[in-house]
Amino acid sequence: MPWDLDDKDVCEYKVDPSNPDSIPKFVDELPVPKVLQPTKVLKSGAYYEVKMQQTKQRLHKYFPKTTVWGYNGTYPGPTIETLKDRPVMIKWMNCLPNKHFLPIDRTLHAAIDSPEVRTVVHLHGARVSPDSDGHPEAWFTQGYRERGPSFSREVYKYPNNQQAATLWYHDHALGITRLNVYSGLAGFYIIRDQLELRLNLPSGKYEIPLLIQDRTFNEDGSLFYPDGPAQPIPGASPSVVPIFFGNTILVNGKVWPYLNVEPRKYRFRLLNGSNSRTYTLRLSNGQKFYQIGTDGGLMETPVELDTLTIMPAERADVIINFSGSKHQNIILTNEDTDENTRNVMQFRVVLPLSDKDTSTIPETLYPLRHLDQNMAVKVRNLSIDTVIDRYGRPLFLLNNKMWDDPVSETPEFGSIEIWNLINLTAFPHPIHVHLVQFQVLDRIPFDVQHYRDTGEIKFTGEPVQPRASENGWKDTIMATPGEVTRIIMKFDGYTGDYVWHCHILEHEDYDMMRPLRVIKSYNT
Repeated sequence: MPWDLDDKDVCEYKVDPSNPDSIPKFVDELPVPKVLQPTKVLKSGAYYEVKMQQTKQRLHKYFPKTTVWGYNGTYPGPTIETLKDRPVMIKWMNCLPNKHFLPIDRTLHAAIDSPEVRTVVHLHGARVSPDSDGHPEAWFTQGYRERGPSFSREVYKYPNNQQAATLWYHDHALGITRLNVYSGLAGFYIIRDQLELRLNLPSGKYEIPLLIQDRTFNEDGSLFYPDGPAQPIPGASPSVVPIFFGNTILVNGKVWPYLNVEPRKYRFRLLNGSNSRTYTLRLSNGQKFYQIGTDGGLMETPVELDTLTIMPAERADVIINFSGSKHQNIILTNEDTDENTRNVMQFRVVLPLSDKDTSTIPETLYPLRHLDQNMAVKVRNLSIDTVIDRYGRPLFLLNNKMWDDPVSETPEFGSIEIWNLINLTAFPHPIHVHLVQFQVLDRIPFDVQHYRDTGEIKFTGEPVQPRASENGWKDTIMATPGEVTRIIMKFDGYTGDYVWHCHILEHEDYDMMRPLRVIKSYNT
């Protein structure tokens, strides 16, 4: 096998990275992304310079090194931490090659006649001005030599004027997000505040972010991404695929890692950073755990769970108490029929207790201000559907519109709106709205065919309340098939151009994304 190997262990233990059945599980210790220190601290806030770079990284003990793209040359990127209301400025720099190592579909918007490698960074979940939001057309190439039509600044400003929360930063370039994120361009961004710090939650080395992603590898250990569907697409090769599921699971950039833990409480910040895959997580010993936070921060009260479903881009803050599990090996599993993708990582309760665990799971966490439906000035019916494009491929659309169609969602600044997400397709979509955090009202089953025939919603059942795991601020939500998912949000902070889209990256890249413009109030 023609591998460029520099590790004796790799030579001695032959595996085929393209065959997950041959890959030993739980042989690599979980890496924890390092916290990035500011380049300098100014009166106006902390200033960082972050380079997007190509590097080689060993993703499994018995793999050769894999070419990846990383922020500051690491995959995942370094974690950025800050306090609420403490401004952060970041100069994002594209230092990547001019050629992509994954297949480019030139039929997609922005990919037809744009530079092959272009990037822009979106801080997912952040309340920021439009010019720092990472608009998909604000992309730039190496050295800012070429720039998208919405590009306006090199240094992004994040005021962090929002509740403490687990955010994440990732690439958001139009028509190529799926490839850039798959290459490794993702990292954690954590906002803390004094209220959270006073809760005495597990902290320090007992607080660990977990970025869960699926990948597939070639025999030589390089990343595999399909150049099209199983059936060739005449006139479109390479071609975007309608969905992508990898056959191995990585956590923090390692394939099926393990983590040695003490018999005590740990806080894990979970992030589904996969392109398409949804995870339903549980612990192999049947142990329950506690969810304390959603996308937008801590919940009002903890929720005891034995399973947690998390779609692409969703986050969940959880506490697992290992105090009753001494000497156990516990697997974090995913509800799947495939043995390989059913395993996520392993916890080994083998470390001695370093000191008494005084951390707590408070009965009350964070006050939640519920938005009043009676204050909503507009209710928008927004459909989720699919058509067939000119190449015979499925094309998923929001409200039957493509990316380049004129903006149709124009909420007024300071207004509260209810959005009815009407899913006419056969499977769920994770819908993400930029700028705002919203609340889930309910889900109501409806007659899909009647809506297709008349454009009217005919409900067929009673409203279903949000899952316990969704009772908090959200920026990404599962729009379930055959149901109207109702969300409520207030558009404040900034006016200007944003977007909303499906966070299945293969859908987002092929027109399941729409412009969103927050306009000045007509009364001002």
